[in-house]
Amino acid sequence: MNKLGFIILNVRIRKMMIRFPLRMAHYIMKKTATRKEVFRSMMKEKIVVITGASSGVGKETAFRCSAAGAKTILISRNEEKLMKVCKKISLQKGQADYYTLDVGHPEEVKVIFNRIMDKYGRVDILINCAGFGRFEPFVSSTIKDAERMFSVNVIGTMSCTHAVLPQMLARRSGHIVNVASIAGKLATAKSSVYSATKHAIIGFSNALRLETADYGVNVSVINPGPIRTHFFQRADPEGSYSAKIDRFMLDAEFVAEKIIQAIEERKREINIPWYMGLGAKFYQWFPRISERLGGRWMKMK
Repeated sequence: MNKLGFIILNVRIRKMMIRFPLRMAHYIMKKTATRKEVFRSMMKEKIVVITGASSGVGKETAFRCSAAGAKTILISRNEEKLMKVCKKISLQKGQADYYTLDVGHPEEVKVIFNRIMDKYGRVDILINCAGFGRFEPFVSSTIKDAERMFSVNVIGTMSCTHAVLPQMLARRSGHIVNVASIAGKLATAKSSVYSATKHAIIGFSNALRLETADYGVNVSVINPGPIRTHFFQRADPEGSYSAKIDRFMLDAEFVAEKIIQAIEERKREINIPWYMGLGAKFYQWFPRISERLGGRWMKMK
């Protein structure tokens, strides 16, 4: 090949190098826009109930559901924060309503969900975000603390699910999303009770999915690692553990996007971040080796 040929080839290669990223960017933008349109059409006029919706992941999920056209019903104990979230949704031209409720009290759950059913007639999607944790050695905890954690994290999830499930099965349509935790798959020191509650939610979700599969009702479980929210103000009041893992923390917005993905793609389970999900898998396959190699990390709290 002569000198002119090399010059022409070089020019063509450079053009390809410029065009390829532009074409890829255009493709990604087009695909993202298409995905958003599909989600909007899926969510339009859907009745979505979200627990733990006054802050963190629940709040961010509410913003995304309402932006897609869903009628979003927010549930939390904090009325003041719920009002602020509703107001923000209204300013963004979304539809939102709220009910104050402690999901740890099954009888109160029945009352509130009966009101929701009377007003809206149905619930299309239930997203169970409500929950809390406290990190301390089990010997230092009290059974009363454990009961309270189970009542909110587990019984609360079950009570809300039990309240909406009959009408979903009757309509042969619905989606239940339960927010558990990687801690339910990979337990660490000082999270014995919290891990037990999240393990229970994963087991509950997996069994429920089998029960509802033939009735058009989807069940998803989201297992996030540590999230940068107010959760740690109660779980780790001294802030020592939070400081150690700050760089590994997920943003609430990112977790909310994964919940949206689970709804959109009818995912059975999402583990985030991916490397913690992989670590949980490794632990299930090789528990003894995992505890020997990762014992220091698993006792970081």
